[in-house]
Amino acid sequence: MRKIFTLIGQYLLLMKKVFRKPERSAVFWKQFVQEIEKTGLSSVPIVGIVSIFIGAVITIQTSYNINSPLIPKSYIGFMTRETMLLEFSSTMIALVLAGKIGSSIASEIGTMRITEQIDALEIMGVNSANYLILPKITAATIFNPLLMLMSFMIGLLGGWMMALTSDIVNPSQYIEGLRMNFQPFYIVYGLIKMAVFNFIITSISAFHGYYASGGSRDVGRSATNGIVSCSLCILISNLILTHVLL
Repeated sequence: MRKIFTLIGQYLLLMKKVFRKPERSAVFWKQFVQEIEKTGLSSVPIVGIVSIFIGAVITIQTSYNINSPLIPKSYIGFMTRETMLLEFSSTMIALVLAGKIGSSIASEIGTMRITEQIDALEIMGVNSANYLILPKITAATIFNPLLMLMSFMIGLLGGWMMALTSDIVNPSQYIEGLRMNFQPFYIVYGLIKMAVFNFIITSISAFHGYYASGGSRDVGRSATNGIVSCSLCILISNLILTHVLL
């Protein structure tokens, strides 16, 4: 327990250094744009591929679990929409991003630590935590919720393609289910969760990389620890946010 509280204290102190006004705004915005490409746009292919297949799988599984003739087939589209929107497109995609983005951030900053590049920044009077970490957190927290919307739409498309190419549900019934009892707040709920999850991914991964020590093997260990910590915190925060927002 003492080690856990020590890590939490180190994390909070690092975030205190991170969230200070950048000394040079032009440099910050340049890095911000670069981080959008590195942490967001580069993740579009993997998010799209995972989402379209999961949307198709959810459609198949839902159809096989609706055995009663009293339940209309349109409920397949309804359940696909609700599953994608409420859980998969935010929580599951965040876990995918934790592996992709989290390992990249932890390895990048960890390598800078063991090669003494961070020490060089500190000697020059630069707030290294603010300079290296704030653009990553800001870019991922602001931009990556759009990946949730993309995942949601592509997942529904995957379900529609399954309805179009099989006889499990008529495409018109599937679309009817997508329109059934739609709650716009669910989109806001998903965006809030995705923003929180991406803050967790970037900040915790950066924390593990920032305090890395030793050699390349230790950097790899820090990246692994970062992914595990991010995944655990995402699941815990998912429970809390779901309880509070729904």
